This record gives sequence, C-alpha cells and structure tokens, in this order.
Amino acid sequence: MPQSSTLKTFLWFNNNLEEALDFYKKTFGEVIVHSSGRPETDGKLMTAEFSIFGHQFIGMGWPGGPEFNSSISLSVSCDGQDETDRLWNAITKEGAEGQCGWCTDQFGLSWQITPKQMGEHLGNPDPEKSAYAWQAMRGMKKIVIADLYA
Repeated sequence: MPQSSTLKTFLWFNNNLEEALDFYKKTFGEVIVHSSGRPETDGKLMTAEFSIFGHQFIGMGWPGGPEFNSSISLSVSCDGQDETDRLWNAITKEGAEGQCGWCTDQFGLSWQITPKQMGEHLGNPDPEKSAYAWQAMRGMKKIVIADLYA
C-alpha cells in the first residue's frame, strides 16, 4: 500500500545547525526535534528533522552551503501585540529588522512576524479604514496593531 506524500522545508545551516535549533527552541518554545543524523567527526550535528508550530523542517549543518536570502521567508501568524513583540525582539536581537513585519534572524533566515489582527484592519470593509491600515503598515518595521486603526 503506497504511503501519501509529505512536504517539508529543507534548511541548510552552514555548520551551525545546533545553534539554530537551540535558538528556535528558546524563541518559539514549541520546537520538537523528531530525529537527528549522526554527528560528524568534529561532534557537530549533520542533520535533524524538527517542527515549529507543527510545520516540519529538515535542517542540515554542513559547511559551504549557499546563504539564505529574502526570496524565501517563514511566516508566523501570532495572536496579539505581546506575542508579536516577543518574537520580533527575539529574532532581531542578533538579526535585522525589515519592512512590513519582515525580519532576519542571526542565521540569515527571513521571517514575517504578523499579528492575526492585522488582517482585520487590512481587509476592513470600510475602504478608508482599509487604505489607512495599508498605508500605515507600509511605514512600519515591526507591526504595531494599534497604529493600524484609522
């Protein structure tokens, strides 16, 4: 009997997979490492399957890979300003801020940290309120929900 196909995101960390896993565990709290590959002779972890908020990843910690860039990002829909602030601050502490809720962690991986409430403002049936929210968002780095109100 054939098994159904699955889709996982593969991330190539240049020789710092264990550091990334530790950071993601501290930041997201729900990181579950499902399995790991054998350590290399230098003791570093070569591969690991893990999940963040139920999304499955395979990480590789082999040196010499391409650098991450912003053409791919991971989007986290979080509830409320406190959670938005917490995640944004953790990721940008040693990473970098971007525009409109985008940021980069210390490993170069791009993230979108967006509060669920943002959609209520951007999709407001009142065209003036919606336009205001869109314009306000375009001027933000971290999304501030209160600043989306017209």
